[in-house]
Amino acid sequence: MTGTPRGRSTRGPLRDMTRVKRGTIANARRKRLLKHAKGFTWTRKSKYRQAKEGLLHAWSFQFADRKKKKRNFRRLWQIKINAAARLNGVSYSKLIAQLKTAKIDLDRKVLADIAEHNPEVFKQIISTK
Repeated sequence: MTGTPRGRSTRGPLRDMTRVKRGTIANARRKRLLKHAKGFTWTRKSKYRQAKEGLLHAWSFQFADRKKKKRNFRRLWQIKINAAARLNGVSYSKLIAQLKTAKIDLDRKVLADIAEHNPEVFKQIISTK
């Protein structure tokens, strides 16, 4: 035996470096992706490949549904305004036309809220020409 301390090799410049475990960035990326998949069913919540696939779909639906949400609320407001307008003897389209000619700038969200919670105020708005 040669005189190398504690069995270390003296060959090469990297003789006293510590051990480096690989893949820390990749593992962190996978862990982060699995964190986003929390709440998914079956293996989509625990296996990387299935989670990635599920998230691709989930994120595309999420984007599309943010647009759909706006559409759905506008439809709901139109239904509320139409119901209140017909109680006062006017159709929705005629009411909107009246408001535009009278230059009343209330959006459908506000009109629907007034129609639902303050019907007497809504009646006053309809009667203005």
